Amino acid sequence: MQPLVSIIMGSTSDLPVLSKAADFLDKMQVPFEMNALSAHRTPSEVEEFARTARERGLKVIIAAAGMAAALPGVIAAITPLPVIGVPINSTLQGQDALLSIVMMPPGISVATVGINAGLNAAVMAVQMLALSDAALAERFDAYRESLKEKIVKANAELHEVKYSFKTN
Repeated sequence: MQPLVSIIMGSTSDLPVLSKAADFLDKMQVPFEMNALSAHRTPSEVEEFARTARERGLKVIIAAAGMAAALPGVIAAITPLPVIGVPINSTLQGQDALLSIVMMPPGISVATVGINAGLNAAVMAVQMLALSDAALAERFDAYRESLKEKIVKANAELHEVKYSFKTN
């Protein structure tokens, strides 16, 4: 099975955030790979990865990094594939990473999700892939419907909570 999505982290300390992405891709039955590559410590490996990503059949790359957070931008500078950046909260509450990832120069874009939002990165990747995969689109639609059902159920349960001055 050939991976369609690559999850890249600057270090394995980012795994708790990216495991949410991996769990969602698994649930959606999307083949993926995971690697730890650093734009600063393994630049040659990052370049090789990004240069060969499309020919290896990848369609979307999720890249997470903290602090200077160069990894998503470096990958986006080399590959024509869409890159989704996940800023990691390692210093400055992750705002340094967020700004580093989102402030790309014109022509080199990185779709950026919120700080530590590994799940949303995978959701975005699935949405991209579902544009050309009807079966995946159906699974994604079912997931979205389950989100709605979860809130409707929570709202019904909330109506059962009693307070002296609560009117509903």
